[in-house]
Amino acid sequence: MLELRSVVAGYDRRAPVVRGVDLHVAPGESVGLLGPSGCGKSTLARVAALLHRPYAGEVDLAGEPVRGWRHQAPRAQRTAIGVVFQQPRLAADPRLTLADVIAEPLRATGRPAEAPRRTEELARTVGLGPDLLGRRPHEVSDGQLQRACLARALVLRPRLLIADEMTAMLDASTTAALVAVVEEYRARTGAALLAVGHDRVLLERWCDRTVTWAELTGTAAPPSHA
Repeated sequence: MLELRSVVAGYDRRAPVVRGVDLHVAPGESVGLLGPSGCGKSTLARVAALLHRPYAGEVDLAGEPVRGWRHQAPRAQRTAIGVVFQQPRLAADPRLTLADVIAEPLRATGRPAEAPRRTEELARTVGLGPDLLGRRPHEVSDGQLQRACLARALVLRPRLLIADEMTAMLDASTTAALVAVVEEYRARTGAALLAVGHDRVLLERWCDRTVTWAELTGTAAPPSHA
């Protein structure tokens, strides 16, 4: 499903935080990427999500090479990936209601007619009551907002879900609920998962296999901006 080969990436070409990394996620597989904060794993996740162009290396998605990032990526590749970030308040437009947050990808891809049905369906799936859908991010908790962000990630029915520290800011009960939503979706659709985090226990319980940043790079990762 996802193949990264010899990826070099970062925010300063002279000092990349990702250096020659290979990573493979098979169709339907769940892979945990374990590493300390600041090691570069989130940068690699952004490359995998087609949100950050690497300096070098190759990325294949479903057997097809990726030749563009962000809005320059082909729509079929962009919409095949759903992403949930660590900090929902940075990932959601504060002007939108939770219903609009969930429906945002549908409107961006020219499918607004599907929004009411899919929003209601996914809100129910992630545990958001109808009374919350009209509220804006500042009117709900981090956990409620992250539920909306997960629903947004699933709204286009992606074949690959990338969870970048998705549960790092959540309590244990909300973490369990959102992991259960992801696993139910994967069981029903056969989607693959790349789960990035620093909680070994969670990743090893959640994923088919877990790889460490040190294993990917051959060394302990130096502190840097992820």
